Amino acid sequence: MASQVKDVDGKPVWSAGLILAVIAAVCTALVALTFSVTKARIAANEQAWLEQSLKPALAGVEYDNNLTESILTIGLPHQLPGNEAVIVYRARYEDQPVAALFVVTAVDGFSGPIRLLVGIDSDGFVTAARVLRHRETPGLGDFIDSSKSDWIDQFERKSLSAPDVLQWSLARDGGEFDQVTGASITSRAVVKAIKETLLYFEANRETILQE
Repeated sequence: MASQVKDVDGKPVWSAGLILAVIAAVCTALVALTFSVTKARIAANEQAWLEQSLKPALAGVEYDNNLTESILTIGLPHQLPGNEAVIVYRARYEDQPVAALFVVTAVDGFSGPIRLLVGIDSDGFVTAARVLRHRETPGLGDFIDSSKSDWIDQFERKSLSAPDVLQWSLARDGGEFDQVTGASITSRAVVKAIKETLLYFEANRETILQE
């Protein structure tokens, strides 16, 4: 009869392997259980964070729906800023459309693309605009971030008629909007992106706002 292989303590090797397998199975089960228990909580926290991130672009707009449950994805090709699909969050009040939030990208920033959140109410006025992501120069181009300056607040309550669509450019280019000295490329990219978003909204208002 063949003898069993034993470890230094005289115990069969298969016994130690079985114990390790049981421990691994228990650990795997605990990880799976923890993930199952916390998954809903993590999803709820992520949704709450997203809702809070969207609110600043809805200045002065009263709405009662969950923005993350009323999403429109606009695929390529489109006439919006950027070269990727655009997500639109739609705000409603008492089941009536009141605003749309566009996540667009100004591709012509000085240091790279500038990710923007542009809110537009059902009448075509900008509720607010916020920068979500950028790589502009600290102390210069980063003035577009609302945490650095109030420059981007100048777009609130603006539309294609106030000012006239022909005035949607920097003051140095004969338009309506201010810039920060030394950062004309960054300023110009943001103005252009918001204008293009307004133009798209004007041309596709019903499709964007309807459920």
